[in-house]
Order: sequence, then C-alpha cells, then structure tokens
Amino acid sequence: MPTRRSSSSPRVFDVNPPRFAGKVALCTGAGRRGGIGAAILQALAAEGCKVVFTDLLEAQGDLAAGHIGSRAEIDTLAAEVRDSGGEAFVLSLDVRDEAQVQRAIADTVAHFGALHFLINNAGVGFLIQPLVEMPLARWKTVLDVNLTGAFLCTKHASQQMIKQGGGGRVINIASQAAKSGHTHMAAYTASKHGMIGLTRSAALELGPHGITVNAICPNHVTTGLGEKQNEYFARFRGFASVDDYLKDMRARIPMRRVGLVSDTAQACAFLCSAAADYITGEAMNVSGGVEMH
Repeated sequence: MPTRRSSSSPRVFDVNPPRFAGKVALCTGAGRRGGIGAAILQALAAEGCKVVFTDLLEAQGDLAAGHIGSRAEIDTLAAEVRDSGGEAFVLSLDVRDEAQVQRAIADTVAHFGALHFLINNAGVGFLIQPLVEMPLARWKTVLDVNLTGAFLCTKHASQQMIKQGGGGRVINIASQAAKSGHTHMAAYTASKHGMIGLTRSAALELGPHGITVNAICPNHVTTGLGEKQNEYFARFRGFASVDDYLKDMRARIPMRRVGLVSDTAQACAFLCSAAADYITGEAMNVSGGVEMH
C-alpha cells in the first residue's frame, strides 16, 4: 500500500524555482500606477525576476507632468515589489537620449549583474489631432519616443545580451495601431507600424545570438494614456459621455470588453518564458478579437 505523504511534505510548486529566478528585466515607461509597464514588471517580479523600473521623471515640452511618471510614484511601485519579497531598482530615463540609454543599461548591469529581458513600453499616445494640423515638433516627439527610443534601447540592451551570452528577450509593446490606421493618430500609428518593422528586422539580426524579438499589439487599454484617448474620441465622435463611447467600443469587440493591463503583462511573461524560446519576429495581437491580422 502506498505511503501517504504527510501534510508537511513540500508540494511540487514549492520546490521548483520561480519561472524567472535569476533573470533581470528592464522596462521603459514603467513609472505610472495602473500602466502597462508597471503591470509587466509586477508580473515578472511575482515569478522571481529582478526588475528595473524606468521612466521620464522630468517634464519636457509636450511631455508634461500629467503624462509622465513621478519620482514618488515610481519609487512606490518599486518599494511594493520589494515588500513582496522581490528585487527592484529605479532609473530615470529619457529613451530619446542615447547617452542616458547606455547609462541605464550599464547601471542595471552594475546593480543586478546582467540584463536578460528588455521591454520597450515607453510611448506617447495622447498627442492627438488632425494630420493637417499637427506641428512637426509634436510629430517628432511621438516618433522619437515611440520608435527611436525603442531602437536605442534595443541597440544597447542587445549589445549587453550578446556580451554576456545566453540569449535574451526584447519585447516591444506596440498597439492595435501597429496593424490598422486610426483617425487623428497619424504619428502614433506610424510609430507603431514602424515598431513592427523594427521588431522583424531585429529578430533576423539577433536570432543567431539566441535573442528573440517580438511585439505585443494590445487594443484599447484604459491607462492614464488611454483615458486621454477616451476623452478625445468621445468628443470627436459625438458621444454624450466617455461611458457611452466605451459601451460602443465594447460592443465592437468580440470578447465584449476592453483590454486590461494584465492581458498585456501575461502575454509579455509568456514571451519571456522558455515556452516562447522558438518564437521571434512576431507581432502578437492581444485585442479580444478586434484585431485579427
């Protein structure tokens, strides 16, 4: 007769290491509570990853205080990871500045010893206006943050991954706007389409080094950025309220709800995992079925 295991015996998941034990992840644009970047790092940290929160922490031009992270907010997010038993580090980072990007990678390695996962999440999606009215400076702000920033971070993070060996992951947080055009969002849409091109080209070049490069394309997620979009398009499309606009949006989504930050965070965790070792160059829709190509 088999011997019964005592209730004090360790269960299988108690003795296995967490999925991302010993790994280090840096995410850009991760300084706001309720944002996609913070959710991604919280999900990775919950599975043993050491995480680096970065964001632009000083207002600059169109990137005003209400649209960027604050030092107090990002420090609190990192402290919550530590309070839960994880390891977290905070860096101020303007992804448009190559010297700052290089320094952020170097500081991450100095603090945690390596870098395994880069998540390019920093984005500007609140500068919304008709194409014929958009000033060149605003166009450049969107392209510089969303696309050039992803290029710079990918360039320097992949250099570190190649140097340390063992492969790595680059995950670009794109958008449904990477697949379809959107009225009054020419700059944002162009930047996200460009991010898919960057993803595919980088995947070809970095694959021989064991580094996978993928993009995630969420549909609408009501983060701080998403709230600005809701307000703008509710007015533009003649809805009586934002609630009415969101009700109409949900009716057009097969899953009948808008996206959650956790949807993107879990997709990101999958792409970081060993289960995604042979997936690269992909632009994965996380859209409840509203985007299917």
